[in-house]
Amino acid sequence: MTIKSEDAERDAALEVAKLMLVAARTAPKARGRDTVVTAILGGEDKNRLADEMERAGKEKNLPQRIRDAGNVRNSELVISVGVRYEEGSPKELKLVDLGIALGSAAKVAGDLNVDNRIMRSIGEIAEKMKLLQADYAVGIPISIRGKSIFFDRSSAVAT
Repeated sequence: MTIKSEDAERDAALEVAKLMLVAARTAPKARGRDTVVTAILGGEDKNRLADEMERAGKEKNLPQRIRDAGNVRNSELVISVGVRYEEGSPKELKLVDLGIALGSAAKVAGDLNVDNRIMRSIGEIAEKMKLLQADYAVGIPISIRGKSIFFDRSSAVAT
C-alpha cells in the first residue's frame, strides 16, 4: 500500500487540530470553571472566514489583516478558541483561561512540528460571523508545508 504525501498530510492536519482542541479543553482554568469553547474551521467555513477578514482589512485599510486573511486561506485548517463570560466571574480570569488554552493548543502543534500562529484577527471575525459561540475568541491557523507560511509574513500580504 502506498499513501501519498498530500493525503497523509491532510489527515495529519485534522488529527493535530483535534489534539489541539483537547489541549485547550484540558488546560487549567481559573476557579475550575470551564467556559472555553473550541472549533475546527475548514473547507467553506475557512474560506468564508478568509474572505471576510480580507474584506474587513480592505475596508479599514489594515494591510496586516489582509495578510492574515491570506495566511488563513493558505492554511490547512483553523482552530478557533474562545471564552464565554459568565455572571459573577471576572472577565480578566476568563481571558487568562483563554491565554492558557491557546498556549496549550499552540504547544501541541509545535511539538508535532506543525506550523501555527496565534491570531486575534481571526477570532474577531469568527465572533462576528458566529462561527464560534464565544464572547472573545482567537484563532490558530495550522500549515503543513516545506516552509512556514507564517514565517516571512511581510511578503505574504494578499492582494
